Parts: sequence; C-alpha cells; structure tokens
Amino acid sequence: MSEQAKGRTIVRHAEGRDFTRGLRAFFEYGDLGIAEATKGGFGAHVIRAIPGVHAEPQWHLHELEFQMVWIVKGWVRFEYEDIGEVTLTAGTSVLQPPRIRHREIAHSDDLELVEITAPASFETKLVEAP
Repeated sequence: MSEQAKGRTIVRHAEGRDFTRGLRAFFEYGDLGIAEATKGGFGAHVIRAIPGVHAEPQWHLHELEFQMVWIVKGWVRFEYEDIGEVTLTAGTSVLQPPRIRHREIAHSDDLELVEITAPASFETKLVEAP
C-alpha cells in the first residue's frame, strides 16, 4: 500500500483559498495541497490571471514528466513547437509533452485554470524559438 493510500483525504474549498505570486508574474497560484500529500510527486494549482497584467511571450520549457492544464474560465493563447498557435477556452484541456518548447501569447483578465504536474517542483528554462 502506498504512503498516499495510508494518508488522509485532502479537501480544498474555493472559498477562502489563498493565492500567492509564483512562477509567472502575471498569475496568482492557489495550492491544492497535492504536493504536500504526495511528498512532491505531483503538484496541482488553481491559477488565475492578475487583471491588467499580461504575458510577456518567451519561449521556454519545463523539466518535468507530466503537465496537464484545464481551463475553468476565460481564455489563453499558447504557441507550441509541434502544433503552432492554439486558443484554449473554458472546458478545454491540454496535455503538454515533457520538455516541449512553448510560450504564452495572451490571456483574458478573467482566466482561471487548473494545472497538474509531476513532479510538483520543476525547473523552467528559457530557450530559443523553434
């Protein structure tokens, strides 16, 4: 039986969720408690836009094994080295392959998304355009 199987159930309600600044200066991050519960094996955040603060498109990649994003509300436009530009809207999900070069081009002021990663902590590297 795994450590998580023996652990406690984790519940995080939207009401009262604390948001902090993080990896990107134009977003706030609400931790869902997954990193602590899995000892860093996985991470999950609700990420929301800071109104009036916009993306600075920079090609980059993440040193991780799994990254999935699901758009809760609003929209975001990404460019990926393999499929080009795509706009994600509420209800859309994307599975980003490990280490794929990508950049955010723009997002709505009301953007809110859920991001799940493995591991919870990972390095982001700026890279040349494809």
